[in-house]
Amino acid sequence: MKNTERFSNRVADYEKYRPHYPEAIIPYLSATTGLSTQSVIADIGSGTGISAQPFLDNGNTVFAVEPNTEMRASAEKQLQRFPGFKSVNGTAEHTTLPDHSIDLIVAAQAFHWFDRESTRKEFHRISKPGAFAVLMWNIRPINTPFEHDYEQLLRQYGTDYQHMQHRSIDPAQLAAFFLPGTFREKSIMNAQRFDFPALKGLLSSSSYMPDKAHPSYQPMLRALEDLFEKYKENGIVLFSYETKLYTGNLGA
Repeated sequence: MKNTERFSNRVADYEKYRPHYPEAIIPYLSATTGLSTQSVIADIGSGTGISAQPFLDNGNTVFAVEPNTEMRASAEKQLQRFPGFKSVNGTAEHTTLPDHSIDLIVAAQAFHWFDRESTRKEFHRISKPGAFAVLMWNIRPINTPFEHDYEQLLRQYGTDYQHMQHRSIDPAQLAAFFLPGTFREKSIMNAQRFDFPALKGLLSSSSYMPDKAHPSYQPMLRALEDLFEKYKENGIVLFSYETKLYTGNLGA
């Protein structure tokens, strides 16, 4: 399966159950990258529009660049009410955006899919002089017994979960993407509360887990329900997320 097609049959769960990004990212980026309401944003690998939302709420023009047809259509449906939302069929390596047109490039939950060298050249091409980029991930810590057992469930039933773990990029590799001396890291705490249908939706949104046609799908759901029953409090389980932001200047 092509990387750009991995989520085609998971769009509804993705848009409904994936964690959003905390409002605190906007003042942080305003202080560190010069983000203002006038900034033009390119959201690369924008998916269903979750990462574009905070910037649209901030009044920005956002070019949401997404190669997956189903995810792009979902974003268009959800975000068409924003006059600044611009949907673009493109990739990180070929955005189709004009030269030197972008103030801030965003890649949320997506940079690990990109070809870094081609992406670097493309980001330079579309950036205005002095532009910044921010690479964001919602990271799921493994601290509580529930989080530990959920991780074990992913490892047991995931179709290529181990492979996905190997795609992680450490901060030193991320720093090398930016102009030397401009790299910053920031963590902002985030959280989601789930009843069982929402927890099922979150699990089903992951491209490395069995889909409904897979023979392991029903056993996986039974294991998930057992896990939920073990740890629920007042019908809810809690995931704590750490939103990690890596920012830097892209150079001339």
